[in-house]
This record gives sequence, structure tokens and C-alpha cells, in this order.
Amino acid sequence: MITSLAYIGFTSPHADEWRSFGPDVLGAELAPDGPDGAVRLRVDDVAHRISIHPGERDDLAYFGWLVDDLDATVATIEASGTTVSNDEPRSFVDPFGFRHELVDTLDHGAPLTPGRPMAGFVTGAQGLGHVVLLVPDLDAAERFFTGALGLRRSDTIEGDGLNLRFFHCPGSAARHHTAAFAAVPGMAGLHHLMLEVTSLDDVGTALDVIAARQIPLAMSLGRHTNDLMTSFYVRTPSGFEIEYGTGGIVVDDDTWTVGSHHRGSRWGHHPPAGGSLRPEILRPVTAQPA
Repeated sequence: MITSLAYIGFTSPHADEWRSFGPDVLGAELAPDGPDGAVRLRVDDVAHRISIHPGERDDLAYFGWLVDDLDATVATIEASGTTVSNDEPRSFVDPFGFRHELVDTLDHGAPLTPGRPMAGFVTGAQGLGHVVLLVPDLDAAERFFTGALGLRRSDTIEGDGLNLRFFHCPGSAARHHTAAFAAVPGMAGLHHLMLEVTSLDDVGTALDVIAARQIPLAMSLGRHTNDLMTSFYVRTPSGFEIEYGTGGIVVDDDTWTVGSHHRGSRWGHHPPAGGSLRPEILRPVTAQPA
């Protein structure tokens, strides 16, 4: 069973720009480069959580999931008809073409030294953060991610031009959602990665840095209806968004009731004056999941 999003990797021709964007904008700590020159970022005492590998185009390379029982998780995934590799780390490709890696331990090191003054990030048992994926079929995504990977639905947002489903890892204090899905017919990709910080001041300080550097915002400061996160969305050097926020709620499966919302935000989260930014990590899906 998946317990959290452990790490994530991208490819990008702009990987070197993350050497500044990571620490100066996000407050992450630079870790030693990967063997291929990947820029690696820390947001807690784990050796690294975010990797940006040099590549010819911006793309999502892999997710890393922390699991509580590796053999049992592999067996459940293979029972769904998906082959899991025998290499380390164990990995598979889902019906939408996303690569997933499975680990039951993480390498830890010294405490985080933020790239700029800040209080820190919310990680621990909640993992790195959450991802919002673009998929061609919401029902197929829900079947796979709940059946094969063990995620559980938190709630939905339908209305105001939105149709999203949100899923959390099982537990008594799980992040409101570790994965969410929005439908884009015939396409698959990544909309954003969310990083949660521990204070509203950290959110405001990041906004000041972004304004001073004239980095595009994808959505202004606002507060979501479902997870109550106060956040903004910033375009990264690699064509996807980072949601940077604070105050997200947690889910206790013993008491949680799946809900439905008709708006994405209580207030704020407005697109830029020129219109919404187009997702750049997006590719056609030729074979539709069963």
C-alpha cells in the first residue's frame, strides 16, 4: 500500500535554472547532483525529493512512492494486469504512460538547510506533497489509482468549468490529497506539484521573491474549497506549475466523508491578465486504458 509521494523526477533542457529557482524562489536546499548531472533538491532531511534531469524537452520522468509492504504492493499492481520490473527500484508504467517507482525506505541525511530564510516544509508521513495529473479518462484513472495503488477518494470539484477528483493515501492523518486528476481528452500530463510550507509568512515571502524576479504566476494567491490550502501557483523553468501553500487539512479515514464542491476556491486563485497558462508537460495518449 502506498503511504506517500516520496520523490519526483523531471527531464528539462532548463535543468540548470533550478539551481537558482529551487533555493532562491522555493527555499529548497541544493543536494549534490545526480550521476547524469541532475539538479537535486531537498525540502527536509531526506537526501533529495525533487530531481530535474538534463533532457531535450520538458517532461515528467517518474514518481517515487513510499510503500509499507513492497512485495504486497507489487502483487496488487500485477494483479491489475500491470507488469512491475524486477530491477531496483521496482517500477512500472501505468495505463497513461506515467512511470512509477516503488520504495520502502528513503535515505536520510542532515537536517534541511533552506536556500533562503524560511520556517520549512510540511513533509514527514505526508510525503513530498501532491500532484495533479491530466488524464484522458477520469473513471479509468480512478479505477487504477484506487484499485492497483490503494488511494482513496477525498472529494470532487465539479462546476465553475472544473471537473477534478482528489485522492489520499490511507491513514488517520493523511494529506488531503496526494494525487488528483483532471480530464483532457486524448492527452496525459502534469499540471502541478504542490509544496506545503509551515507558515503563511513563507508563502508571502516567496511571492515577494517571485514579484522581484518577474516570474510568471499561473494563479494568484487564494484559498481552496476542499483542502483549505492558502496558496499560489508559479510557473517553473520546466513548463509546469508549483503550487506553494500552507494550512492544508488532513484526512482521517475513520471519520472522513467524501464530499463534492462546486468551486475550486473560496477566494482568489485568479489567472494572469493574459489568460490561463497552457500546460507544457502534455502529450497524446494513443492507447486508451480499459
